[in-house]
This record gives sequence, C-alpha cells and structure tokens, in this order.
Amino acid sequence: MAQSIIRLEIVTPGGVVYSENVDHAVIPTANGKIDILQHHAPLIDRLEPADVKVVKDGQVNYLAVGGGFIEVYAEKICIITDQAILVDDDDDQEIEAAIKRAEKALEDGKSSNFDEEQLQLLEASAKFEQARKLAKGKAR
Repeated sequence: MAQSIIRLEIVTPGGVVYSENVDHAVIPTANGKIDILQHHAPLIDRLEPADVKVVKDGQVNYLAVGGGFIEVYAEKICIITDQAILVDDDDDQEIEAAIKRAEKALEDGKSSNFDEEQLQLLEASAKFEQARKLAKGKAR
C-alpha cells in the first residue's frame, strides 16, 4: 500500500517557515487538536497558539505556532500564523528568557494605558513562548 502524504506549509509575515510533504500533522485549532491526513475534508479554522506535531517518514517533530488560521484541502495543509519555529533548534535557556520577557511585557502593558489590541498582541506573544516550551518538552 502506498504511503499517504500531504503537503504542510506554514507561512508567517517573514516568509515560509516550513514546507514539506508529511505523513500527517496534529494542528491546534479553536475546536481542539485535529489530526490531518491526506484526503481530509476541506476545513478553515482559527489556529490556536500551541505546538504542531508533524510526522514525516515515521519521525516526529514539533513546531511552536502563534495564533492565525488553518486551511485544509485534500492534498495540502496551509497554516498562516504570526509566529512559528521548529523547536528542535531551540535552546532551553533562550526559551525561559523569552517567556520571562513576554510575561513581564504583558504585566507592564496591563498596568499602563495600552489599548486592548496592544494587550492582545502581548498576550499572544506570551502564549507563543509557552507553546515553544511545551513543544520543546515533547520533542525530547
């Protein structure tokens, strides 16, 4: 039996972060985590900041993603997000420092006169850094 593959593309404002044929991917959406394989029903959903589990050639990798959107077609998964990183390359101390910076910025923002949109951006950044930590822990 031929192996079922689907194209996974993750795009940020900075460009394409990931573009590979994969066996399947587990994506965090507003409606829960969804395991997507080839020939999945078409889908558009909101992407939640968390980890994306990618299985390619039997190997499991994790990416951390921020908020955004996901579109699924029979042969392709397209993730459009504000932030994404392959956590295998991450340093644990760098992640912890980034979490502390993001949480401090959020607390400072809450005690200042930031508007709601600015606070949401700070909160999204903090959630992304937590997703990096979670994904890095799973990658071990």
